[in-house]
Amino acid sequence: MEKKNLDWGNLGFGYMTTDYRYVANYKDGKWDDGALVTDPTVTLNECAGVFQYSQSCFEGLKAYTTEDGHIVCFRPDLNASRMKDSCERLEMPVFPEERFVDAVEQVVKANAAWVPPFGSGATLYIRPYMIATNAVIGVKPADEYQFRILVTPVGPYFKGGAKPITIRVSDFDRAAPHGTGHIKAGLNYAMSLHAIVDAHAQGYAENMYLDPATRTYVEETGGANFIFITKDGTFVTPKSDSILPSITRRSLMVVAEKYLHMPVEHRPVKFSEVPDFAECGLCGTAAVISPIGKVVDHGKEICFPSGMEEMGPYTKKLRETLTGIQMGEIEGPEGWVHKIM
Repeated sequence: MEKKNLDWGNLGFGYMTTDYRYVANYKDGKWDDGALVTDPTVTLNECAGVFQYSQSCFEGLKAYTTEDGHIVCFRPDLNASRMKDSCERLEMPVFPEERFVDAVEQVVKANAAWVPPFGSGATLYIRPYMIATNAVIGVKPADEYQFRILVTPVGPYFKGGAKPITIRVSDFDRAAPHGTGHIKAGLNYAMSLHAIVDAHAQGYAENMYLDPATRTYVEETGGANFIFITKDGTFVTPKSDSILPSITRRSLMVVAEKYLHMPVEHRPVKFSEVPDFAECGLCGTAAVISPIGKVVDHGKEICFPSGMEEMGPYTKKLRETLTGIQMGEIEGPEGWVHKIM
């Protein structure tokens, strides 16, 4: 299929309307067959449950072209599983996991002309999501839902390389104890918007959220998990019931242990430990790893030895290895790279 005439190397990280999207509807206790459609417009009743009580959840993954010309995506089965967890927590019907992966394949194949070429630095971002669609005025779960997948080509999250960022310790809480921090609910991200706008206004790239119960343990940022590297090269990542289980973080744990032979610790991390780490970063689908050079705690600066000029050596190797697996340049564990065409 002939590619779209785009300046692939200069794409930003934003939305662009593509040719097809996938839509399935849940009504009378069951999902319909689903279909690819060309209309990007969603028309809903003014009293739809998604508007009234925020019943919505979503996922994010990417499709890209490997060096040998195949179009692939990375571990879509884990996105399907995580969306299942989100739906169950929000009293929404689960879209079957095998159908989720099949729908991803369908929409990527249909939009193959929008998948950026290898070496461009760009990818096709895939956004599956589910919303409550029927009118709900009393506080209760809706009866009807829509599952959709849109795709859009995006450029690299960082232009000119991943430079270390400065973040702050936030006075806001990202999630409530025993709340919804462990699922990918739209409402979680609405909760974080004021905090991130305020952080940007103060000159910081992101927020470090502490645990909402005691405010003594590191949790995550508004949209990414933390990773830390100790001075002796141990990979450490926070563990908490209110942290979203990042697929990138889980993959990096395997890369660290099996490929780079680093000790790996997935455990609660006290904020008091942070000054003792040699490297720090954020991990997620969009950027893989974003290095952190400095954490500011109410005026007190915590500066990591890796510095503000480039990511630390361990963080760099972790990022290079995982992206190498994703692009087919390094042999990955079975099932990680899912070939679409």
